[in-house]
Amino acid sequence: MPDLRALDLNLLVVFQYLMEDRNLSAVARRLGITQPAASNALRRLRATFDDALFVRTAQGMLPTPYAQHLGGAVAEALSTLAHALEAPPRFDPASSSRRFRVAMTDVGEIHFMPALMEHCARQAPGVRVESVRLQGAELQREMDAGRVDMALGAFHGLAGGLLQRMLFRQGYATLFRRGHPTAHEGMGLKAFRAERHLLVSHAAPYGQVNQALEKAGLVLATHFSVPHFTAVPYIVSATDLLATVPRKLADSAASRFGLGILTPPIRVAALQSNLYWHARFQRDGGNQWLRALIVDSFAQR
Repeated sequence: MPDLRALDLNLLVVFQYLMEDRNLSAVARRLGITQPAASNALRRLRATFDDALFVRTAQGMLPTPYAQHLGGAVAEALSTLAHALEAPPRFDPASSSRRFRVAMTDVGEIHFMPALMEHCARQAPGVRVESVRLQGAELQREMDAGRVDMALGAFHGLAGGLLQRMLFRQGYATLFRRGHPTAHEGMGLKAFRAERHLLVSHAAPYGQVNQALEKAGLVLATHFSVPHFTAVPYIVSATDLLATVPRKLADSAASRFGLGILTPPIRVAALQSNLYWHARFQRDGGNQWLRALIVDSFAQR
């Protein structure tokens, strides 16, 4: 048995064609090479396997017993390789039952998931989008391993191997209940600072809001807090607390919960939301389809 490292695998194609055609001239024509080149390939095959492999007879080039022994394995290997090299099947959202895992924050779920579910119901009724809550190094590992298809929103700490596309930038707005005795659009910093606030304490990467509030003079420890954005509109609608949140969340919550909106008199850097995916899946049909759907649905024009 020859060392595979020393075997020119192109010679196996010559071997396979000789098994099929039993004629060296026919093999040369199929390969688009000259007959001397085909003869040289046969010579190299014989030297590699230390066997005549094919013997010229009145019935053509007939295989030796060792060539017959090799024939089935070579044909199967070449067939398997040819199948693997074929273009992958086209992704058809209408018939697919693929499940995509997409990392989002809780505020991202509020903004992205309803529209994604609606689009999937219309275009891809068998496709499911599963939201996962991951950040930083853990999210990077899961995307590297292919267990998370993409990340959608404002994420920090993502690096090697990932591609990204900016979707939109947004500022912040402050929510208050309608009928609040003192809150109103245009209120100054002193009045704003005097109010009671509801803080979101563990919603990375939105900590810049709390930093801006603290820089403006609020003592954060004296105010109420919740770990996530989900509960914010429920609490604000039932209290006199103010809550400063990303603008898209404020716009969505205001209409649903009967809340007022004011521009906070503090400076907070705009928040950028991106779409992230791994370079390994750049040409994956399903990944491409979902990326296009997300860009069409949410990207700023």
